[in-house]
Amino acid sequence: MNMSKIIDVANVNKEYEGKRALDNLSFSIQQGETFGFLGPSGSGKTTTIKLLTAQEHFQAGEMQVFGKPVANLKDPQQMKRIGVLTDNSGLYDRLTVKANLKLYCDLYDVDYKRIDEVLNDVGLTGEESKVVQKLSKGMRQRVTLARTILHKPELLFLDEPTSALDPVSTERIHRVLRSLNEEGTTIFLTTHDMHEAERICDRVAFLNKGSIQLDGPPKQLRVSHTDSSISISLSDGREVLVGNDHEGAARISEAITSNQLVAVHSNEPTLGEIFARVTGKELF
Repeated sequence: MNMSKIIDVANVNKEYEGKRALDNLSFSIQQGETFGFLGPSGSGKTTTIKLLTAQEHFQAGEMQVFGKPVANLKDPQQMKRIGVLTDNSGLYDRLTVKANLKLYCDLYDVDYKRIDEVLNDVGLTGEESKVVQKLSKGMRQRVTLARTILHKPELLFLDEPTSALDPVSTERIHRVLRSLNEEGTTIFLTTHDMHEAERICDRVAFLNKGSIQLDGPPKQLRVSHTDSSISISLSDGREVLVGNDHEGAARISEAITSNQLVAVHSNEPTLGEIFARVTGKELF
């Protein structure tokens, strides 16, 4: 396996009570990538994070993080290099937001001044004195993210990080993730939100029945699965489909000449549509 890669997974199988959750799973992630792991509930996304963070064991194959077997992450010093956000938040309900973050500052040897920075990042400035158990689901999700990025990890695992958030909060979190990535953090993101994947991921992989069906940069995947047709919008409200050929070009030229053309756009499929074509399943 290549030690220059942050994550390297080869032919991994994972079973629960005789049922296979991951089936010869193989992929790798380069340092500095934001990698989207896409699939519906039950496809194996969360299981993969648990294996990569040494929370569970697998039956066959090989997994490396930072060029070493995942078991090395059980070393507290190695654990400080990663951040993990899953549905198990790791927050103490009876403590305030700030008290929670102070505990993690102590754990990661981080200055308390960092607390104000992360609360600002996730849009919770002024909320530090609130008790966690009284927070809304969306606010709790943002506190969990603040806790996860407190120590500026080299590698960040995010399992559906914006699932409980409104659009404004989601956009704020996307900005935080892009900023972290620009500073060098590698991000492993699971989601079934195709819009999110397209906005922040350098590369995505489609997971179905425990194995990867397709992977690549979002734009490249969309272009490679287009049917080459072009839609033109006309001033009378009509949408006309033309081919990407001489006949289509003539039709577009005619619309321009007659001052009818409003817009031209290619008919690239969405990531969700590509996933459905490849797997026969919807992403939900």
